[in-house]
Amino acid sequence: MSLRIERRALAVGALLVLAAFVMAVLLIGTGDFDIAPWDVVQTLFGNGTPANDFIVNDLRLPRVLVALLVGAALGMAGAVFQSVTRNPLGSPDLLGFSYGSAVGALVVIILLKGSATEVAAGALIGGLLAGAAVYLLAYKRGIHGYRLVLVGIGASAVLVAVIQYLITKAQLVEASRAMVWLTGSLAGRDWAQVWPLLVTCAVLFPLVLGQSRALRMIEMGDDAAYAVGVRVERTRLLLMLAAILLTTAASAAAGPISFVALAAPQLARRLTRSPGANLLTAALMGSVVLLLLSDWASQRAFGADQLPVGVVTGLVGGVYLLWLLVTERKAGRI
Repeated sequence: MSLRIERRALAVGALLVLAAFVMAVLLIGTGDFDIAPWDVVQTLFGNGTPANDFIVNDLRLPRVLVALLVGAALGMAGAVFQSVTRNPLGSPDLLGFSYGSAVGALVVIILLKGSATEVAAGALIGGLLAGAAVYLLAYKRGIHGYRLVLVGIGASAVLVAVIQYLITKAQLVEASRAMVWLTGSLAGRDWAQVWPLLVTCAVLFPLVLGQSRALRMIEMGDDAAYAVGVRVERTRLLLMLAAILLTTAASAAAGPISFVALAAPQLARRLTRSPGANLLTAALMGSVVLLLLSDWASQRAFGADQLPVGVVTGLVGGVYLLWLLVTERKAGRI
């Protein structure tokens, strides 16, 4: 296990951590009852009024923590998938894992009439099953990046059809609940969503970071990785399993928030100008730039109409995907 940190990447990471704290304070103070940033900080350190303490610690802090953890989980998962596939389009959104979580959640919502906890469990199981199916279908004497992407795109099309079928079978109440979940939202998130996601990230982040050197070797090609002693298939399977778990845990907590896993690693790489997966920077980028800023925009940028955060990330991510496709085409890679 080893971890290499470059100076520019360290500086970018430090700035993103500072930005995360600033954005978190601003978001906690944002709402029907605005709280000044200094009062938010005092309340977080235990010196606030009883009213502020209830609003900050019981109502708004869990939502912000879920945003931070979901963004970090999706950012790191996207970095892993893009490195494993050696393809900037290698993302849980395009490989079908997020849609697998959506199918699992909708089965619980529409067919089983389950509770919020059961919906989260269904999303986790659905994402894991989709990940296993895509991996097995793409496996042929190893995993090739473009084959994995193509199988994932095909699986996504099938899963989208299943989602549409389930919605047509739903009653009005269940259909409304399903559409809210499919959009991806941080509204109403509490400590029940924070703790499972926090434990998942606490276990999987060190595991993924410990394989960062092997992941960098895999990016150079399987032959080069074998030459320096990397157990390629074992490492690839371990990293993909960790990334799938991070993706499904994030979807279980906030729904399938789109394009964060696609954009965060590429934005991180452009900021650090460093080769490799940039795992930590991608996680911070997913938290700060894509989740916290999108959540702030969803509450502030549209007047009285608050949008689910998934709508904002979809708008930003769609523009980014078009730009990425044009860039890759000009470079002759697609």
